Amino acid sequence: MNKLIKTFRDIFSIEDLRERILNTLLFLAVYRLGSYIVLPGVDGGRMLQNENNAEGIFGLLNTLLGGAFNNASIFGLSIMPYISASIVLQLLTVAVPYFQKLQKEGESGRKKINQYTRVLTIGICLAQSAAYIASNIPAEFIYPEFQGTLFNVSSMIILTAGTVFCMWMGEKITDRGIGNGISLLIMVGIISRFPGALMNEARTQGVNGALIFILELFVLFFVVMGVVIITQAVRQIPIQYAKQIIGNKVYGGQRQYLPIKVNSAGVMPIIFAQSLMFIPAFIAGLFRESSDIANSIGVTFADFTSWQYNVVFATLIIVFTFFYTAIAINPNQIADDMKRNNGFVPGIKPGPQTSEHIAGVIDRITLPGAVFLAIIAILPSIAVKFNVTRDFSQFFGGTSLLIMVGVILDTLQQVESYLLMKHYEGLMKTGKFNEASEKVAVA
Repeated sequence: MNKLIKTFRDIFSIEDLRERILNTLLFLAVYRLGSYIVLPGVDGGRMLQNENNAEGIFGLLNTLLGGAFNNASIFGLSIMPYISASIVLQLLTVAVPYFQKLQKEGESGRKKINQYTRVLTIGICLAQSAAYIASNIPAEFIYPEFQGTLFNVSSMIILTAGTVFCMWMGEKITDRGIGNGISLLIMVGIISRFPGALMNEARTQGVNGALIFILELFVLFFVVMGVVIITQAVRQIPIQYAKQIIGNKVYGGQRQYLPIKVNSAGVMPIIFAQSLMFIPAFIAGLFRESSDIANSIGVTFADFTSWQYNVVFATLIIVFTFFYTAIAINPNQIADDMKRNNGFVPGIKPGPQTSEHIAGVIDRITLPGAVFLAIIAILPSIAVKFNVTRDFSQFFGGTSLLIMVGVILDTLQQVESYLLMKHYEGLMKTGKFNEASEKVAVA
């Protein structure tokens, strides 16, 4: 406990880190406040009681946005259009030569890609805001004097402005705060629902189910620990650099390691798979009245706890994990970079053989990572089968847990780097480094 208190004291003793943490908390507070500001003309009280969008893709979005989606708030779309635009641009950098060239141009190329991403975000937001108003805000929840074209147009503009403002806040958090701003906005929305889900689960279990509730907390703890371990797990490929003699000095010759994560794809395979899992129910719904088979398929895939849903879901996750890993990691480029820097894998010839070796390692570690992602993704449905409430079950796995763990670990690593910098500065101020360097110089 004393060590924890000392750590917090050290964190807030660093002026730059303290300012960044306070800036981050301020921006997150503004974001949460905006999640409760309802669109002009909408009856906010009735929207809070609306449960029509508690399931499916709308339920997923509402969970990621901390309830802002169902509230019809000005941040109803939040930064989801920006994430969609980022994914599209990331795929274009793989498939389109023009964007590949931009990516290789360094900082100037990244700035152009960011500009394209922002413009595409506005386009996606305008399209999604129109669909959001039509599908998520029933006409009876709009005050009669506000109904009409003017409400639709003004709401689209407000939702788009809200998304742009969230995007701006995310960038400011990244620049002046701590951690990745966009990821933190999503994480704070997810965590904001945890206390309510926890209290609801405790009330549901009651006094008689106190032991079961404690057991659920233990299971949740070990699931989180498992996600942390797999998220941090890496496979290190040894790399040897050849010695070079430049003048009177010898450079290189040291051995380093190329770290490849077991879960290189992160949460993206689950998001891709989850977006496709609503297609069977949607198509079956078109033929539900004329076909009993279509009706059966629609009912099956509308229930995320059915074994058919989970088998297809897990299969898609495994496929998308390999697909996204292949996009994110290019063995040929890694092998070329190593060859240019006079590096090689011991026992493997530089060039194509190195590329094949790295690709083989990636394939071997991607399979267990993909299976783990599939298991994590279906854990909420298993928890529901054990009578865990649906809101609380979302924290046993799936997108919510992976995002929370990944963002928290990334933020803690940045805080740790500031603490290490403070430690080094403290040693330098005492003069120990200066004394040591003088002794070395004299020797």
